[in-house]
Amino acid sequence: LKMQWAHGHNNSIVNGIPRIGYMKGGQKARWKDEDMADYFVDKVKNFVTEHKNAPFFLYYGLHEPHVPRAPHQRFVGKTTMGPRGDAIVEADWCVGELLAHLKKEGLLEKTLIIFSSDNGPVLNDGYKDGAPELAGDHLPAGGLRGGKYSLFDGGTHIPLFVYWKGKIQPVVSDALVCQVDILASLGSMIHADLPEGLDSRNYLDAFFGKEQTARKDVVLEAQGRMAYRSGDWIMMPPYKGSERNLTGNELGNLGEYGLFNVKADRTQYQNMAAQQLELLDSLKQNFFAEVDGYYRSEVEEEPLK
Repeated sequence: LKMQWAHGHNNSIVNGIPRIGYMKGGQKARWKDEDMADYFVDKVKNFVTEHKNAPFFLYYGLHEPHVPRAPHQRFVGKTTMGPRGDAIVEADWCVGELLAHLKKEGLLEKTLIIFSSDNGPVLNDGYKDGAPELAGDHLPAGGLRGGKYSLFDGGTHIPLFVYWKGKIQPVVSDALVCQVDILASLGSMIHADLPEGLDSRNYLDAFFGKEQTARKDVVLEAQGRMAYRSGDWIMMPPYKGSERNLTGNELGNLGEYGLFNVKADRTQYQNMAAQQLELLDSLKQNFFAEVDGYYRSEVEEEPLK
């Protein structure tokens, strides 16, 4: 297997693929990317079997479709979108293997499963694997503006599925939650004592689909830049810098205040800042109150960098 880097992935070479940074450990530390999915799935299955007679928590970090995208040979060519599409099919297989194993061990109806992403999608994330060219009409962010690294919804509005066979009824929810809320929500479910001062909030009924509302607001973040969502409105401060990074994704550096109603305009191309000055001022005050101490200057005097 050989893969040509596009940007940033030009240090040590393992398994024919150049990487970010350098590795230690010699020959014994080397691995084959194509075998990672099977290796992790086997680890997951063994963990489930070994702990099936007692309550357990399992964090399963899928590596697909993160770069380098190098799916096992049996998935190569399964899609028309090259390694990225094939890696997504491999990820789907991994989840299916977990569900099948939970069912085999008699645990499927006893297990709460949360599936989510860490950020929005990106096509060219450092390798010339054909992802941008082969995407065709497919929109990885589902029509949202931006993607990974971006303050736009395409970067911060991520997939989240909560599944518990026989306990949660299927529903599509518009409830505003943050991944940090999972801690307090699951903590309440098992009556755990949580530390004081956590940002995490208990929205268990929202995660279970019993309530359609949760947070009223949340501070969004992408690579040190922040925005503020309140209800259906997102306020973005005027950050300096390039419009896009090397991946081609928009970053959200507008150079002026952005105000978007993501319910009426989910693509975030209608900047309502000039038409909604009173609302903009209110959101700015709430935002700076939330992040006080993080930014040391008022944005009007010195735009955030």
